[in-house]
Amino acid sequence: MSVPPSGEQFEISSGEHRATIVEVGGGIRRYEVGGRPVLDPFPLEEMCDGAHGAPLIPWPNRLADGRYSFDGEEFQVSLTEPEKNNAIHGFFLWRPWIRTEHEADRLVMSARLHPLAGYPFQLDLNIAYELSGSGLKVTTTAVNTGSRACPYGHGQHPYLSPGGGLIDDCSLRIPGRTRITTDPVRQLPTGPEPVAGTEFDFVEPAALGPTAIDFAFTDLERDADGLAWTRLGAPDGTSAEIWVDRSFPFVEIYTGDTLTPERARRGLGTEPMTCAPDGFNSGDGLLRLEPGDSATTTWGALLR
Repeated sequence: MSVPPSGEQFEISSGEHRATIVEVGGGIRRYEVGGRPVLDPFPLEEMCDGAHGAPLIPWPNRLADGRYSFDGEEFQVSLTEPEKNNAIHGFFLWRPWIRTEHEADRLVMSARLHPLAGYPFQLDLNIAYELSGSGLKVTTTAVNTGSRACPYGHGQHPYLSPGGGLIDDCSLRIPGRTRITTDPVRQLPTGPEPVAGTEFDFVEPAALGPTAIDFAFTDLERDADGLAWTRLGAPDGTSAEIWVDRSFPFVEIYTGDTLTPERARRGLGTEPMTCAPDGFNSGDGLLRLEPGDSATTTWGALLR
């Protein structure tokens, strides 16, 4: 075929682990172990749908009205979710990235965000994808290469795979003890709510069934290494899992109900986020990068 819609495809492997990273968006299209998908892929011959595997920079999730203020100045970016009057997931979903390092089991994708109307700041970005017997590790570094401080948030949008069929047949474990509620029309945050006693309490693994989820979770339970784990347990006894380090205080969980019928609920969106939805306005988790400052975040995935 001609060049795929997601651009050049870059392969890495380690033993039975295989991953494909794409030029357009710089995200991960496929990660599998022994032929079993750990992250739900999108087809080679199609455009990325639902931001599958894409980095979300310089903010994840929604920005109300595409408007924010920073250091006393008002800014307006284009509305990329016009039906809800929001801007969503930053600027990089459809931009090409450059491969700057490539070994058998490791790949680095790089990009520069030049000043834009509504975001007159400059960032240099590197995402390292690494495979080993321990799974996938993804490390993102952003450096403010401009002359003024900038607001910054980062996320990524992988989908855990049930291995086949629907996620409805799986058990789910979400480490978040608090859910950020949203209004039903624009999906903008309305406040925190403890999950205990609600249908969204998956701190202990429970059957997912038809439950629809599209919320950020915080107050994350972490292990002795400071990692917070989301686990999707398949009927065959395997478990696809994503961990986030302390640089990510939020995880958005999305059951994919609004994807096309043939794609809906085939994977569980599990999105590490450094800031809350609409973080450019609330300031919740928002990072401030002075000139020369950098921010590094790490998450990973594995199959048990």
